[in-house]
Amino acid sequence: MAEILISGPRLRLRRAVEADLDFIMDLEYAEDNLPFIVPFDRDFHTNIVTKGEASMDVIVEEVETGEPVGYFLVAGLKTDAKEMEWTHVIIAKKGMGYGHEAMQLIKKWCFAVQKFHRAWLDCKDYNTRALHLYESEGMVREGLIRETILTNGVYENLVILGILDREYEARRAAGQELK
Repeated sequence: MAEILISGPRLRLRRAVEADLDFIMDLEYAEDNLPFIVPFDRDFHTNIVTKGEASMDVIVEEVETGEPVGYFLVAGLKTDAKEMEWTHVIIAKKGMGYGHEAMQLIKKWCFAVQKFHRAWLDCKDYNTRALHLYESEGMVREGLIRETILTNGVYENLVILGILDREYEARRAAGQELK
């Protein structure tokens, strides 16, 4: 049985296992996700799942059915600065509020369970749906890296967003986070 990291009302996060690799690869290379991420190959994810210590693939799944509905690639688990990076945030079942619950779960795991100081991610500047989700979940735009990714011959910008432990705690105290 895979290690459960944290559970919420509808979703839970668990450490990915080798049996999840097809799901992760399908999700990364899905036509509606591919424009917004830089996918990794199967060998990369196999290494993360089987040998990773500083990074982890995390499956988002429905509590009731156990069906996987998304995944995070989490990095920075061994940093002295207690700074976690969410490299991939991909939800398969869109429009159901799963993105919000998954973000609240990863924040709770990061700050309340793991006691990290900061979490951050980057997002392509034209991914308005994701930017809206991240900002509505308390992440703050910290910067813009201009023309840093070359995709199909076009340079793209990345928005850097982050949240600090004290910002998470303020949101939790205000009732804006999962209990």
